[in-house]
Amino acid sequence: MKAFTKLKRLLGLAAFQAGVVKERNMLETKKQVTMKGSPLALQGDDVEVGQAAPDFEVIANDLSGVKLSSFKGKVCIISSVPSLDTSVCDTMTRRFNEEADRLGDDVIVLTISMDLPFAQKRWCGAAGIENIQTLSDHRDMAFGKAYGLVIKDLRLLARAVFVVDKEGIIRYKQIVEELTDEPDYDAALQAAKNLL
Repeated sequence: MKAFTKLKRLLGLAAFQAGVVKERNMLETKKQVTMKGSPLALQGDDVEVGQAAPDFEVIANDLSGVKLSSFKGKVCIISSVPSLDTSVCDTMTRRFNEEADRLGDDVIVLTISMDLPFAQKRWCGAAGIENIQTLSDHRDMAFGKAYGLVIKDLRLLARAVFVVDKEGIIRYKQIVEELTDEPDYDAALQAAKNLL
């Protein structure tokens, strides 16, 4: 009986260690971004235009789970930002909020960051954000891992924009090379409009 208990304990420890090693050895993409010129490696799976958009689950402001697949049948603009509490992320999210109002009901705009849902809700209330959904990837990094956007060592998301068509295919992708730069709004918005 003692040997069985010891074996169970060892197997549990081995499973835990395997999970830690897996997390530590998360696939590093060949991509990198910079922050004020300093290079930052990205981790996760790399995705390309023309492939099926990987599904993921993130957390809404009310703590419910939200999957990308729940928006099938709509054009999705996915805006990834490091943190809503920084100036460029603030500007980017406000711009997409303004544009979302003009895009119509067939387009949904999602802004995803590692910010806690409570912080996102507070920020949206203060900024008057009503036309987009802010979603948190802080729990599992499911979105960041699936799209190759986890900034190694910072546990933040890189700045990026994806446009996914009504059938769930990625039709536009921009990973912004310098984190302090804004994305090409016009190109992303035109890609979304072309799918309507």
